[in-house]
Amino acid sequence: MKLLSVNIGRPRANPWKGLSVTGIDKRPVDGPVGVVVPGPKGDGAVGLVGDRVYDVQNHGGTDQAVYAYAREDLDRWEGEFGRGLASGVFGENLTTEGVDVNGALIGERWRVGGDVVLEVACPRIPCATFQGWLERAGWIKRFTRAAVPGAYLRVVTEGEIRAGDPVEVVHRPDHEVSVELTFRAMTLQPELLIRLVEVEELPGEIRELARRRTRLT
Repeated sequence: MKLLSVNIGRPRANPWKGLSVTGIDKRPVDGPVGVVVPGPKGDGAVGLVGDRVYDVQNHGGTDQAVYAYAREDLDRWEGEFGRGLASGVFGENLTTEGVDVNGALIGERWRVGGDVVLEVACPRIPCATFQGWLERAGWIKRFTRAAVPGAYLRVVTEGEIRAGDPVEVVHRPDHEVSVELTFRAMTLQPELLIRLVEVEELPGEIRELARRRTRLT
């Protein structure tokens, strides 16, 4: 298991979401990239030095510090798109190889390289910017049905990472709630929401959503 690429965003105009700029255009970079713990959502900060988000209400912050997507899933999407998909094109910071990103458990921890430790926090939920960027009508629905969303990660231990670094699972929590299951619960299978309520490693707003929708307190 390893990183194929580490990707940093380039600011681009965003005509798809009523915002002037988006950071979805992620490109692989050479050399080491610093990984830091960002503050709470609201100022655009993320976990990779040199990157940021511009939709500060919905992205960035502690629980969405780093976004990972599997190269294997990009390869499968290439068949549908009928063209190659470069690492970073889904807006991911980390393009992985051999990592079961969607099967990862919420709260699972990965050591990346020698020092950095990241914790699986929640799935990515597709938005209008994602669809517009890829120029695919109906993409949000298609991506949602496929349920291979990739994972947002928290930064537990800071350091530096680079393409080629090994990825090692160093902790797995004592539950069976994965990134994929969480995504399905939040989208097309609300009957699964009950399984999210007691997962302490989920962001608070997701657990509250699960409680509210299942009428639990």
